[in-house]
Amino acid sequence: MLTVLRRRTYRRLFGAQMVALVGTGLATVALGLLAYDIAGADAGAVLGTALAIKMTAYVLVAPLVGAFAERLPRRAVLVGSDLLRAAVALTLPFVDEVWQVYLLVFVLQSASAVFTPTFQALIPDVLPDERDYTRALSLARLAYDMESLLSPVLAAALLSLVSYHRLFTGTFVGFLASAALVVTTALPRRASARERAGGVFSRATAGARLFLALPQLRGLLALNLAVAAASAMVTVNSVVYVRDFLGLPSGALPVALGAYGAGSMVVALAVPRVLERAGERAVMVRGALALGVVFACLGVITAAPSGSWRVPALLAVWAAFGGVCSMVLTPTGRLVRRAAPERERTAAFAAQFSLSHACWLLTYPLAGWLGAWAGLGAAVAGLGTVAVGAGVAAARLWPRDEVEHEHTGLAPDHPHVRGAVPVAGGWRHSHGRLGDALHATH
Repeated sequence: MLTVLRRRTYRRLFGAQMVALVGTGLATVALGLLAYDIAGADAGAVLGTALAIKMTAYVLVAPLVGAFAERLPRRAVLVGSDLLRAAVALTLPFVDEVWQVYLLVFVLQSASAVFTPTFQALIPDVLPDERDYTRALSLARLAYDMESLLSPVLAAALLSLVSYHRLFTGTFVGFLASAALVVTTALPRRASARERAGGVFSRATAGARLFLALPQLRGLLALNLAVAAASAMVTVNSVVYVRDFLGLPSGALPVALGAYGAGSMVVALAVPRVLERAGERAVMVRGALALGVVFACLGVITAAPSGSWRVPALLAVWAAFGGVCSMVLTPTGRLVRRAAPERERTAAFAAQFSLSHACWLLTYPLAGWLGAWAGLGAAVAGLGTVAVGAGVAAARLWPRDEVEHEHTGLAPDHPHVRGAVPVAGGWRHSHGRLGDALHATH
C-alpha cells in the first residue's frame, strides 16, 4: 500500500491532507472547551448545533463546488480553501459569543466542503493506474482513522503544557502547511473543460443527476445511508454506553472509539486485495448487509441486564462497526471515479460529499433523539432498521450483472441511450449484459 508514496506528487498531497486533518482534530477538541467556557452546562447544545451547522454547510456548499470549481485552477481552489480555514482558526480564540461560534464554524466547514471534493477529484489524475488509486483510497481511510485516534492524544499532551486556545494555533499551522505543500507541488493538468449548459442550479445539480442516472451510483446513495446509521450510533451514543450503560469512567470513552477506528483500519488494509478478486459491488453491498448482524449483536448487549462480559462485547461490536463501514467507504472513490466522465469528476465527487453528509444530517439527530426519549434499545432498533433497509435497497438498485459502458456514434434520440449520461463523443450508461450488435465490444 505504501508504494504509492513513492510518487512525489501524491506523497506531497497526502502530506497536505494529513497535516490538515491533524489541524482539524485539534480544533475539534479546542472547540468543545471553548463552547464550555462560553455556554457552561449548555455546551452540549452548542456543540450539537455546531455539528448540525457543519453538516448543513457540507450539504449546501459542496454542490456549488461542482458548478464552479471546473472553471477555476485546482491549485487556487485548494490553497484558497486552506487559507480561509487558517484565517478562521486564527479568529476562534477571540470568540466570546455563541453566535460567533456558529458563524465561524459555518465558514470553516464551507471551506472544507470546497477543499475535500476538489482534492478527491484530483487524486485519480495523479494516480491513473487503478491499483495505485485503490491503494491510495485505503491509505486515505487509514489517515482518517489515525487522525481520530491520535488527535485527541496529541491535544491532551499539548493541554498539559498550554491553554486550549493554543490548540487553535496548531490548527492554523496545519492549514498553512497544507497550503504550502499544495503550492509547491506540480499538479497534473485538468482535461479541457467543457461548458455545461444551463444556469447555476443546473450545474450545481449535475452531480446529483449523474447519481440518479447510473444504477451503481443509485446503489451508493443507499450505501451512504447504511453507513451513516452505523456511524451515528457509534458517534452519538458511545458516551451513553460507556458512562451510563456500563458505568465506566470517562477515560474508557477513547478506548471504545479506538476500537471502532482499529476495526476500520484493519479492513482498510485488506480491501485492495479483496477488490481485485471480488469487485466493488460484492465488497460494498455485503458490508452494508452485514450491518444488520452487527446491530443485532448490539441489541443483545443492550438488552442484557448485567455482566462483565458486556465490556469486551461492546468493544468487539464497535470494532465490527468500524470494519464493516470501512468495507463500504474505502472503495467509494474508485466507484465514483469509474462512473463519472473525466470532465464531470469534480461534480460527481462533490455530489457524493454532499449526499453522504445529508445522510449523516438525518441519522445523527435520529440517534440522539431515540436514545434520549425512548432508550438505547429503541435507538439500536431504529438505526438498525435504517441500515438493513438501506443495504437491501442498495442490492436492488445496483444489480449484480450491471455493466457500465459508453456508446459512440448514436443519435441523441436513439432509444437505447434514452436516460444515458452524455460524455465526450457519445453516451455512458449501465445495464445488464446484452449480446446484440450495439454491445459486441462490451
